[in-house]
Amino acid sequence: MHELILNISSLFQSLGLQGLAINAGIESCLPGFPLPPDFLLIAMDLAAPQKALLYALICTIGSVSGGILGYAIGKFGGRPLFNRLFAKKADKFQAVEKLYDQYGSLAVFFSAFSPIPYNIFTIASGILKMNFFKFVGVSCLGRGGRFFLVSTVLMLFGETIKQYLNYVILAVSVVLVIFFVVMYKKRNSFIKKEDSDVSLIETKKLQDSEKVEQEICQ
Repeated sequence: MHELILNISSLFQSLGLQGLAINAGIESCLPGFPLPPDFLLIAMDLAAPQKALLYALICTIGSVSGGILGYAIGKFGGRPLFNRLFAKKADKFQAVEKLYDQYGSLAVFFSAFSPIPYNIFTIASGILKMNFFKFVGVSCLGRGGRFFLVSTVLMLFGETIKQYLNYVILAVSVVLVIFFVVMYKKRNSFIKKEDSDVSLIETKKLQDSEKVEQEICQ
């Protein structure tokens, strides 16, 4: 397996920018693909730091394009195809669906940015019929945020920061998750308060109406 990964990596690296885009695209829609684009992106960033942001852009475009293909696979293949692709992990769809119910498009954003497998969410997004433009938007933000973070850090600090990149991504992911969860809960509590206020107003109106009717009858 290790030799296979090295051969695939060498093939993509020999193709340059096209190889980076293809690698990112395949990883976004093919479950179990053994080579995340980060490895090739890191190698190319270190080899030519002055082109790091270009590499991040190409990687983002390739990954989001692959995500769109994953979305189409889910939309037209449905749950049976998802279950076949993830035959050994049948409980994954229920977990993904639960995250969708709780956080909606934020779940896709977190999968695109963090180490969570993005391809599971691209296919699930199609099955769950998430709004396509919203899917593309959060995918661009998540994937772009991740790859531009990697390239910017390597452009500024080079080889010395390479071994800590995963920790950097994880730390930023945790901060973002905490921020969005807090905002999400505040938004929900605000909506619930508004609904409660509306309900109280409606109840008071009903009580006032009943009171007026009683006075008229008397």
